[in-house]
Amino acid sequence: LTLNSSSTPSAWLFPIGVLPTLIILSCLYRIVSMLVYCRPRLSSVALGVLSLASQPSSHRNPCGPFLLSTRDMSIVPDRLDLFRPAKRVAGQRQDVWSIVNEAAAASPVQPIVNMGQGFFGYNPPSFALNAAKLALDRVDCNQYSPTKGRPRLKRAIADAYSPSFGRQLDPDTEVTITTGANEGMLSAFMAFIEPGDEVIIFEPFFDQYISNIEMPGGTIRYVPLHPPKDGASRTSSAAEWTIDFDQLEKTINSKTKMIVLNSPHNPVGKVFSHDELICIGDLCVKHNIIILSDEVYDRLYYVPFTRIATLSPELYERTLTVGSAGKAFYATGWRVGYLIGPKHLTHYVAAAHTRICYSSVSPLQEAAAVGFEEADKVGFWDESREEMKRKMELFCEIFDELEIPYSDPEGGYFVLANFSSVKMPEDYPFPPQVANRPRDFKLSWFLIKEVGVACIPPTEFYTEENAHIAENYLRFAVCKNDDVLEMAKQRLRGLKEYIVK
Repeated sequence: LTLNSSSTPSAWLFPIGVLPTLIILSCLYRIVSMLVYCRPRLSSVALGVLSLASQPSSHRNPCGPFLLSTRDMSIVPDRLDLFRPAKRVAGQRQDVWSIVNEAAAASPVQPIVNMGQGFFGYNPPSFALNAAKLALDRVDCNQYSPTKGRPRLKRAIADAYSPSFGRQLDPDTEVTITTGANEGMLSAFMAFIEPGDEVIIFEPFFDQYISNIEMPGGTIRYVPLHPPKDGASRTSSAAEWTIDFDQLEKTINSKTKMIVLNSPHNPVGKVFSHDELICIGDLCVKHNIIILSDEVYDRLYYVPFTRIATLSPELYERTLTVGSAGKAFYATGWRVGYLIGPKHLTHYVAAAHTRICYSSVSPLQEAAAVGFEEADKVGFWDESREEMKRKMELFCEIFDELEIPYSDPEGGYFVLANFSSVKMPEDYPFPPQVANRPRDFKLSWFLIKEVGVACIPPTEFYTEENAHIAENYLRFAVCKNDDVLEMAKQRLRGLKEYIVK
């Protein structure tokens, strides 16, 4: 196609040939188009091209000089809009778990005594653990389970819970198995909460409630539990953390769709009384509100324990009760949870669960089923409750010794201790992620670095408005071996020089 004759006009119009000339013209046309339609980005692109041209060939994008490599994206900031995260995950501060765990790993006092997260320091009971091992040898236990849960596990849960519910539960319509209690609660929110709906939760709260409610577009309204006014000077029962019921009712409005109840409560250790549950239930019936009752510590109570769903037929019809095989059998890593409730609620929870993760881990569902079948026969529930209460008393001896008041738990395996009397050095160096947090974060950091005991600052479970309620408290998990508890007690004795009465 090259025109070599100098006697024709084409020779000077297309001195390098028609096809190469057309390619060059096409490129020029695209550049002009960019100038016309993409002027706001011109300077960034020009800088990018110049930057690429000035780089050694080994650093250039192999796709060509007109494409920016990933190392050059910083010079085209508007391009990053393509990767802008959703508001639900953008701009979050470093979470308490990573702050505590990273500090614990770097503490000069080793080995660290980790009483932060509520994972157990020992294995599940042998009858559950052996069932898990046997399940792995079964073909059906290594394949998908039905999305609502394995029939054997649903039957075992229905049989285990029917006595406390005062009615025979239908395993097919009133029990749904989920991938941990947390996913079960997410499924409940996804099933019933739409943008604009409001959900009431009590402070302090399990931190996962927040993201789970916000994912489907819900708005959260907070009602604080009020500690005893003299909680900094005396040990008191967790029962003394109370609800202002006038405040609760004023928080309810026409948009209120659901209320979240946690009993036994994390981190306070409060077991809501029969009268408190009646008051909450009456408000929910009056205002037609769904109750999500988080009862994952329902096997660890040290005072009479009442399920809100059992107080009346009207309350059962509007209550989803959340449970956890992981908490019940010392196996938090199994991620086997369940929801119990009337068909008109569980049906939609199961539908949401199907879309979130389809089904839950098959062999561990089978093991959990055996766990529920065997627990009553061997007296496991009474044994585990007595053992955890003993661990609580064993550990809290150190607070009695140091005269550090605490909230004596009625259930669960957490204890809140008030460290108002602990005075840290005024010039103590805190990293930025701690320095701008409430006092309990500084206390937690101080204990990790100076004493070698990791615990959780509970203001993480509060809104900024109400964080002052818990800024002198720290949360300790006692679900550890006795030798760990004894080591923690020995380490905490190092606080004596910092205690001012």
